Order: sequence, then structure tokens, then C-alpha cells
Amino acid sequence: MNICLLNDSFPPVIDGVVNVVMNYAKYLSEAHGASVIVGTPRYPGANYDRFDYPVVPYPSIDTAAVTSGYRAGNPFAGKALDRLAGFYPDIIHTHCPASATIIARLLREQTNAPVVFTYHTKYDIDIERFVHAKLAVREAIAAMVGNIEACDEVWTVSRGAGESLKALGFQGDYRVMNNGVDFPRGRVEPAAVAEATAGYDLPEGVPVFLFVGRMMTYKGLPLILDALKLLADRGRDFRMVFIGKGPDQALLEARAKALGLMGAADGPDRCIFPGPVYDRDVLRAWNTRADLFLFPSTFDTNGLVVREAAACGLASVLIEGSCAAEGVADGRNGFTIQERPEAMAALLDRCCGDLGHLREVGDRAMEELYLSWNDCVGRAYQRYQVILENWRRGLLPARRKLPTDFLVRLTARSMEERERHRRVREGLFRNFRETAVGMMENIQETEETAAHFLEQLPGGLHQAFTHKRKE
Repeated sequence: MNICLLNDSFPPVIDGVVNVVMNYAKYLSEAHGASVIVGTPRYPGANYDRFDYPVVPYPSIDTAAVTSGYRAGNPFAGKALDRLAGFYPDIIHTHCPASATIIARLLREQTNAPVVFTYHTKYDIDIERFVHAKLAVREAIAAMVGNIEACDEVWTVSRGAGESLKALGFQGDYRVMNNGVDFPRGRVEPAAVAEATAGYDLPEGVPVFLFVGRMMTYKGLPLILDALKLLADRGRDFRMVFIGKGPDQALLEARAKALGLMGAADGPDRCIFPGPVYDRDVLRAWNTRADLFLFPSTFDTNGLVVREAAACGLASVLIEGSCAAEGVADGRNGFTIQERPEAMAALLDRCCGDLGHLREVGDRAMEELYLSWNDCVGRAYQRYQVILENWRRGLLPARRKLPTDFLVRLTARSMEERERHRRVREGLFRNFRETAVGMMENIQETEETAAHFLEQLPGGLHQAFTHKRKE
């Protein structure tokens, strides 16, 4: 099976969705023998040849100043689309509702392959963050939803994510397809933990709390800081480690200092900001060293970091009713609280007095919440086969007809024709160049033959012929 994966980001950018696409590509090819190609906007300095599958970068513009390091791709790139179409995909799987899904729709017109879309995150919150005019926000969200409705099957990473998509106006059906984690199940050896966390003030017996992710206020990080302030006021000692980076990091560090949780002259830094950790083994070690994972985000639709923590036997504190809390039973394989600093502080206070119980809850999280990427992608591959069979037999549910369908169809045909003409021009130019080079080589050979012939003539004749050639 030929599978085309599309996303609006790829290394050197690393985020949750990039991690998903890379693991899909890895396990589809290695475990299921599928042929995989990836399409993504081009990032300067990126080395796309290092992957075991072809990566097709298409032109992009720099929008890092307003999108926290991301670039906007140009979906109307004829060469890239032609190369993706030449791969003859059986399934097109897009992971972003912007340029990636526009390319998916154009590619479907050229290859007649069905398009699957996965809704990973609440893109409307990012749109509202970067677009400040209300009318423009509504139009951008409507365009995003329309792009999603144009796909042949829609997956979401949790039930809550699907309901969030419905709330934005999506009128189709969706299927929940959970993401996996690339951590193996089990805790890291103590020696490796000690090496990974060396140099940080982490006294034995003092509870260690952990957050991993982008430093964004909408992930509930101010709630953590406010709860920790209440916990410190109760006389509890602890360490809170924030691993990651993001546009709100300076703001969060300043708030931690203002609350007296770091930078105080008369006490240790209870909050530690090591920055991002890209080494997966080191990150596993941090998850093993911690006693509790704090993730009070109502933004995230799945919370892979919660499953990564569970893989290491680390239980999480989550907001009840949030997407990340799906499958978590309070007090059994994790903890759920109301979205208030007082609720988190009360729970942490109880947990600080019984670290052994946290390990028991973490063990159950490891058994009940863990899902490997191998299993996750295996389920996706099985579903691809069903989709493809239903597509070929005309049994897929009819998708909603959209005003943009005609424009996409017309654009695809225009791009296809333009690319055909470009290839003809390149072929003609290549033939002309080869002919011209051949003629020059023949002329040079003729000159060399004539010169050699003259050298063989007797002296008088040689001078006569040479004089005649100069005339």
C-alpha cells in the first residue's frame, strides 16, 4: 500500500503532531511493509535526505514571528504536487487542516485516492491567539472546518476532540483513533536517572512534580504555579520541573519568582526550568524520577505526554472532563480535579504525605493507559484497508458538497496541465542542449582531425593550407 502523509510541520520543527507523523511513517514502513511519502512545507537548513522514506518539501513563507516558529506552506506548488502524485498513493492522510489538507484535496483530484484527516489539536485557540479581528477569526475557523469536511474520513485523537470539532460547526462523523507513545513500557534504571538529572537540586524524599510540553499559559501552567504557592504556604517542600520551551516561558518564570517559588535568597528554587529535552532516553529518565505529572490542560485533545508518563509508571493530575483525562479513573490510574488552584493544592498536599500510593497509581497507569505506536499504527493500517476497499466499491458515506470543491478541481486540473507543459519545455530544452553540446563536440573533433591532417603534410603544402585557412 502506498501512503502519503501530509502535515504543515516536520523536522527541524518538533511538536506533538510532527511526532505523530514520524511514528506513522516509521511503523507503516517497518511493521507493515507500506511505502510512505511525506509532504511538508520547506524549512531553511532542513536535511530531508536523512529519512528512510522520501520527504517532499514545498515552498513556504516565514511566519515564525506570529506562529511561534512555524512556516506557512504554499499548497499550489506544481513540482511538489506532481512528485506526490507520481507516487500514486492509495491513501492520503493529512494531519493539519491548513495547506496540508488543501494539497490533499488537490492530490485526490489527480490520483483518485481517498483522504483521511486527523484532528489533533484545538486549532481555533491558536487562530484566536494569532488573529485578533473577530470577523477574520470566524472566517478562518469556517475555512478550516470546510477543509476538514472535504475529507473522506475524519479521525480524532479523543472523544472530547471530536466534540470540540463539532462545536466549531463540523457536520460530519468522526472516528476516535488514539495516538501512541514511543516510550517502551517500564521505568528507567536508577543509574540512568541519576545521570540524566545530575546537577539539579532534587533531594531524596522531597516530592518531584513534572510538566513536559510547550510553555504556553493556555496549558494551565499559571494554575500549577498558583497551586504550588498554596502548597508552599502550607510548609510543604517539593520541586517542580517544567521541561520544554515556548513563547510564554519568560512570563511563567517571572511569575514563579514573584510567588517566591524561585530566585529567593532565603531558600531553594522549588521551580526548575531545564528547557527542552530532545533526547527521548533522558526524557524517560525525568519521567521515572518524578513522583507526579501535572497536566491541568483543557486545551490538549489527547495529551501524549500523559501516556508517556504512564509508560514510565508515573501518574498524572488532570482536569476532570478534559480530553487528556479520558480513560483516567480518579485515584486508580491517575487523579482528576476541578480546574482550581485550591483543588490542585489540596491533592498535592495529600500526595506529599503518601509517595508510596503514588507509585501504586503509577503502576496501574502503566498497565491501563499505555498504548505503543506499534499498536496504534497497526489499528490505523487496518482502518486504511477498510477505507480503501469501501472507496473502491463506492461504499464510503457521501461527504458534504462544498462551494470550494469546484475551485479545487479546477485548480488541480490547471496545475496538472501547467506541470505537463513545464515537463515538455524541460524536455525540449534538455534535447536542444544535448544536441548543441553534441554539435560542439563534433566541431571540436573536426578541428582536431583537420589539425592532425595538416601536421602530416609536407612542409610546403602545410604552410600553404595554413595560410589559406587564415585567409
